[in-house]
Amino acid sequence: MLAAYAARTDPDDPVGALEVAERPEPGSRAGWTTVTLKAASLNHHDLWSLRGVGLPADRLPMVLGCDGAGVDEDGHEIIVHSVVASDGWSGDETLDPARSLLSELHDGTLAERVSVPRANLVPKPQAMSWETAACLPTAWLTAYRMLFTNADVAPGSTVLVQGAGGGVATALVQLGSAAGLRMWVVTRDETKADRAAEIGADRTFPSGARLPERVDAVMESVGAATWSHSVNSLNPGGTIVICGATSGDAPVKAELTKIFFRQLRVVGSTMGTREELGRLARFVTDRQIQPVVDSVRPLAQAREGFARMAGGDVFGKVVFTVG
Repeated sequence: MLAAYAARTDPDDPVGALEVAERPEPGSRAGWTTVTLKAASLNHHDLWSLRGVGLPADRLPMVLGCDGAGVDEDGHEIIVHSVVASDGWSGDETLDPARSLLSELHDGTLAERVSVPRANLVPKPQAMSWETAACLPTAWLTAYRMLFTNADVAPGSTVLVQGAGGGVATALVQLGSAAGLRMWVVTRDETKADRAAEIGADRTFPSGARLPERVDAVMESVGAATWSHSVNSLNPGGTIVICGATSGDAPVKAELTKIFFRQLRVVGSTMGTREELGRLARFVTDRQIQPVVDSVRPLAQAREGFARMAGGDVFGKVVFTVG
């Protein structure tokens, strides 16, 4: 079967470590099933894997990809939930210390077929396109959990998003706008600011700008470079939800005094559960949300999609069609 996989890792040239070629078919395993994929999408996780982060040499070669949608062995149209819990775990799988994502311990979704636990299959709404379904399992699920599980906001609340172009940021804007939240975006890129406004951002600001008023929650994925701005932008009692730290995890100032004196909440957020993915799919369908897609290519052209993401000029999701 055709697959995009890490043949080796290279911290300086991740795209150079990618191969798009034939790989063996998935094997059988008790409690697992094979999904024939129709579409898959990229995440920064895939580039980090090619750099060797979380993917040691003894696991290579590894088929990449966390996001995918397709048809299961019984002919049902499904979305793949990519969080794989350890054997015997029950409850919220994101809290399992031994959890993994597809493409970390087990081959991922950038292939014609993928093997996944049966419990990781989420029904795809009939009206949803394959491209939309393939956008949801990672970035969009992360955004859904940040906003609706962890942020403690309600319609009319003001939410600040640090960054504008990535999959999580665009998902936050689209989901928040559809739910009646005032979505503000901070970005250093004027073009991305304009595009954020087009997809639902109420206001956009340059990086580090003093806001006209404080906000109820901040969605933080940048880390060190924006941490002080996030803390200073919050109302007393407000919440920072952090899902990543692309600029590093060691800010110049931790802002601890402001956090305790103003009784701010700092909440970590990672991915989401299978149940949350099901609710997300229904929400996207009911509100007729069309996830922002940067580009669509056949899987055979995966290298071009990876190169586009590595170049940093992506707005929304890079999607691959399969078959």
